[in-house]
Amino acid sequence: MGRSDRNLKVIMSQVKKNKSFSRKLLFVTGTRADYGKLEPLARAAQESGYQISFFITGMHMMKRYGPTNIEVKRFKKADFFEFVNQREEDPLDLVLSKTILGFSDFVHEHKPNLVIVHGDRIEALAASIVCATNYIRSAHIEGGEVSGTIDETFRHCNTKLCTAHFVSNDEAKNRVLALGEPEESVFVIGSPELDSHAKESGVTINEVKKRYEIPFDDFGIVIFHSVTSELDSIAIQAESLFTSLEESNKNFVVISPNNDPGTEAIFRRIDKLPLSRFRILPSMRFNYFSELLKNSSAIIGNSSVGVREAPFLGIPSLNIGTRQNGRANNDSIFQCSALNKDKIKNFIINNWDKKYPRVVKFGYGNSSKNFVNILGVESFWEIEKQKTFSEYSCI
Repeated sequence: MGRSDRNLKVIMSQVKKNKSFSRKLLFVTGTRADYGKLEPLARAAQESGYQISFFITGMHMMKRYGPTNIEVKRFKKADFFEFVNQREEDPLDLVLSKTILGFSDFVHEHKPNLVIVHGDRIEALAASIVCATNYIRSAHIEGGEVSGTIDETFRHCNTKLCTAHFVSNDEAKNRVLALGEPEESVFVIGSPELDSHAKESGVTINEVKKRYEIPFDDFGIVIFHSVTSELDSIAIQAESLFTSLEESNKNFVVISPNNDPGTEAIFRRIDKLPLSRFRILPSMRFNYFSELLKNSSAIIGNSSVGVREAPFLGIPSLNIGTRQNGRANNDSIFQCSALNKDKIKNFIINNWDKKYPRVVKFGYGNSSKNFVNILGVESFWEIEKQKTFSEYSCI
C-alpha cells in the first residue's frame, strides 16, 4: 500500500468516525415553550459535532408575546432563519398553510439532514408535512402524549408524519407503537426541559426579581391558555379563575397565554388585574423562568409546566380545565374546573408553599445525553423514510 493510499484510509476512517460534523440538524421552534425543550437537545448535539440551525417562526415573531426570537438567537455558533407566519387572530388553518409555504421554500435551499420538531403546535405540524412529502428525515420530540384538546390531534399527526420519535416515557412509547410506528424508530429519552431544571439556573432569585421587576418575596405563577374547543366559555373561565386569585389575597406572576384563538378574552381579564399583587409578563428567559419556578409557592393554570416541570421540582400545581387531560397524575397535581372557585381557593389555602417529593415519571434530567447517544448510532440514520404501518398489540 502506497503512502497516499494509507493517508486516504486514515482520512476516510476519520470522516466515518466524525460523520456528525457533516450532518445538519434543523430545529423548528414556534414558541417560548418548545424552545425550552429543544435548546438542551440542540446544545448537546452541537457539542457532539453536529451543525445546528433554527427555523424561528410563530409566537417568536410576534411582539405582543415578547421578543423571544432574540432568546433563540442567543444560541452561539448556530444559523438562524426567521419567518413571520401569522397575524393576530389568524385561524389555525391559515397559519398552517402559510407555514407550509414558508418552510417548504426554506428546506429546499437549506437541505438539512434531520429536522427536529416538538409536540403539538401548528408550526411543528407544518414542518412535519413538508418533511414527509419531500422525504426529508424528521424527528418528533415528545410524541405519544395525551391531552384533551386539538393539540392531541396535531401531536398524533406529527407522529404519523415523522421518521423517528423521541418520547418521554414508556407510556408514550406504547401509544406511538399503537399508532403503527415501528419499534426501531421509537426512543425513550425523557422530557428535555427537565435537563435545564435539573441543573443550576445560573441566576439567583434576586436577579430574576430585579430583571423582571417582581416586587414579591412570596408568589405563585399563573399560566392560563385558551382551549380552542371551548371558545364559547373561555371568557367566563378566565373571569372565574382570576377573580378567585384576586380574592385569595396572594401574589402572582402571570405569564401571558399562547396566541391561540380565544386568547383575546384572557388578555381582557388579565388587563383588569390589580398590579399591586399581580406582575404580568409576556415571556421570560428560560433560565430565569426556571429559577422563578423553583422559588414559587405554587403554579396554577393549564400549562404543561404544571404537570411536568412542577412535579419534577416538587412544587404543588392546580391544573385548570381540560387542556392537560390525561397527561399526568400524582400527589402534587390537583385538578378542577376554572368555574369552581371553592376548589381553587382551597388549593391555595392547603397547598401554598408545600413541598412534595420529586416525580421522575418524565425523566431524570438526562434527555439530551440520551438524544445524542442515539444520533451517534449509524442505524438511526438508516431508518426508512418511507413510512409503513407496523402492527402492534398492547396486550
